[in-house]
Amino acid sequence: MALQGKNIAFLVASEGIEQVELTEPWKAVTDAGGRATLVAPEAGKVQAFNHLDKADTFNVDVPLESADAAQFDGLVLPGGVANPDQLRTNPAAVSFAKAFLDAGKPVAVICHGPWTLVETGGLQGRTLTSWPSLQTDLRNAGATWVDTELHVDTNGPGPLVSSRKPDDLKAFCQEIVDRF
Repeated sequence: MALQGKNIAFLVASEGIEQVELTEPWKAVTDAGGRATLVAPEAGKVQAFNHLDKADTFNVDVPLESADAAQFDGLVLPGGVANPDQLRTNPAAVSFAKAFLDAGKPVAVICHGPWTLVETGGLQGRTLTSWPSLQTDLRNAGATWVDTELHVDTNGPGPLVSSRKPDDLKAFCQEIVDRF
C-alpha cells in the first residue's frame, strides 16, 4: 500500500469544515494504507458542514496543544469558509502548519484552506490554486495563484498540493496518495 506506515495530519478548526473536503482525502489516505489523524484546537468533536448546513461531527484524535509536526509525514488542510478563517487566527495552528512547510513535508490544501498558509509567511515564491476569492490574499502573501483543478508546487522545501473546490477532489485525493 502506497502510504503504509505514513501518519498524515488533518488540521481543522472546531467547526466550519467542509465535510467532503475532510472525508474524501481522509478515505484516500486510509485506503492507501496510511493513518489519518484529526488535529483540532480542542479535544472532543468538530462540526463539519455541507456548505452552510450542519453535517456530521468527528472525534478529534489529537488536540493542537499536544500535536507535534515531527510525528507526521504530511499535512492536509481542508476548506470550508469558517474552518481556515478560524485557524489563521490561532497562533498554534499557524505554527503547526508552518512546521510542515519549514521541514519540507508535503502539504495538501483545498478550497479556502490556503488562508491558514497565508499566515505562515511560507508562500513567498510558491504557486497554488484555491477557491477564487482567495487569489488576492495569496498574491499579497507572495504566491502566484492559478485557476486549475490541481496544482503541485515544488519550488519550496517540500511539495505543496492544491485544488480549488469539492469538484476537484478526485484529482486532489490521487495526488495526495502519490505525493505523501
